[in-house]
Amino acid sequence: MPRLSDRTRLIASATRRGQGRRPVNPSVERASTMLSDDPASMQDSTPGPVYGLDGTSAARELRAALADLEGASDAFLVPSGLAAVTVPLLALLRPGDEVVASDAVYGPTRRFLTRHMAARGIATHFHPAGATTSDILSLCGEQTRLLLIESPSSLTFEIVDVPALAEACKARGVLTVMDNTWAAGLAFRPLDHGVDVSVQAVTKYAAGHSDLLMGAVAVQDAEVARAVLHTIEDMGWHVSPDDAWLALRGLRTLPLRYNEALKSALQVAEWLQARPEVERVLFPPLPGSVGHDLWRRDYSGGAALMGVVMKGGDKAAAHALMRALTLFGMGYSWGGFESLITHETPQLAYRQHAPALSGQLLRLHIGLEDPADLIADLKNGLAAFVP
Repeated sequence: MPRLSDRTRLIASATRRGQGRRPVNPSVERASTMLSDDPASMQDSTPGPVYGLDGTSAARELRAALADLEGASDAFLVPSGLAAVTVPLLALLRPGDEVVASDAVYGPTRRFLTRHMAARGIATHFHPAGATTSDILSLCGEQTRLLLIESPSSLTFEIVDVPALAEACKARGVLTVMDNTWAAGLAFRPLDHGVDVSVQAVTKYAAGHSDLLMGAVAVQDAEVARAVLHTIEDMGWHVSPDDAWLALRGLRTLPLRYNEALKSALQVAEWLQARPEVERVLFPPLPGSVGHDLWRRDYSGGAALMGVVMKGGDKAAAHALMRALTLFGMGYSWGGFESLITHETPQLAYRQHAPALSGQLLRLHIGLEDPADLIADLKNGLAAFVP
C-alpha cells in the first residue's frame, strides 16, 4: 500500500483498529505518582512511565504523531519553542565548542547563545542572513561543533540551502540543528535532507489555537536522541497532560489550517506588493521575493508569515498604521487562527549584519479570516501611514 498523505496519517493514527472500544481522543491523565502492583515493577526497566515527568497517554500519542510527521525515530516534548532550540544545544555542546548561526536567528535564541552559552565557554559566530553556502561554511573552524539553521530566517525571511549545508557539515563532523517552526514539520522535513535535529515551536501551527506553549525536538540518530533525552531528564522538563491533549487535537487539522492560511497569505502578499506605500514584501512563496527559488525547490508549502517593508516612515507612522487596523491583533507569536501584526524595525538593531531596508519593517501573520476582509482592513491601515 502506498504511503498515506500527511493529512490522512495525522487522523488515521487516531482511528487505527485493534484497541477495543475507546474514545477517539486519548484520556487526559493528570498524574505525578505512578503506582505499581509489585516492588519489582517499580523499576525503570518496566514498560510505562515511572513518574509523571515521563509523560502520560496524550503526551505519548503526541510524540508518536510528531515523530511520524518529521520522519524521526523519536520526538521529545519540552515546555516551549525556545526550550526546543536550547535543549539540543545543551545536549550536544561542551566548553570550547563553537556554533555558527544566522545573524537573523530568533531573538531569544540569540540571547541564549550570547548570554548563557557564552558564559559557559561556547562561542557563536553569526553569518549574514543572506549568506551563501560557501560563506557559511567558511566560518566553520576546527572547534565548530554545530551549525544552527533557521530557514526562513526571523523577520527578513532569507532561505539557505539546507541540503547542501547538511551534507557539507556531515562531511566535516559538524552537527546540524534546524528550527523548522515555519514549515511546521509539514512543508519541509529537515531530517530527510540530512539535518541531525529538527525542532519546532508546537505553540505555533501544530497546536494552532494560541492557547498553549510547547516545543518538539525530532531526531533520527540514536546517540543524538540519547543525549537529548538525558538533557530533558536532567533539566526536569515536562509538558502538562492538558497541553499535550490540546496540541494533539490541533495537530490533527494542521494540514488544512496550514494550507488554507497560505492561500490567504498569498492573496494578501500580492495585494501589498502592488501598493504604493510598500517597498517590498518578504515572503518566500511570493514570486520574486527573497528566497523564492530555494523555497520552490525544497518546500511543499509555507507559513502565512511575512515581512512588509514600507517606503520610508518612522515608528510613529508604523504605529499609526497598526492602530488603524481592526482585524489584526497586536501581539507576538503566530500560527494560530487569528491574524497578527507587529512592528519589527527595533529588533534589527541587535544584528551584526543589519539589512539596509528603505523603511519600517512590519510582520504580518495571516490567519483564517476571509482574505478580502483582511485586505480591506489593511487598506485602512495603509491610509493612516504617513512617511
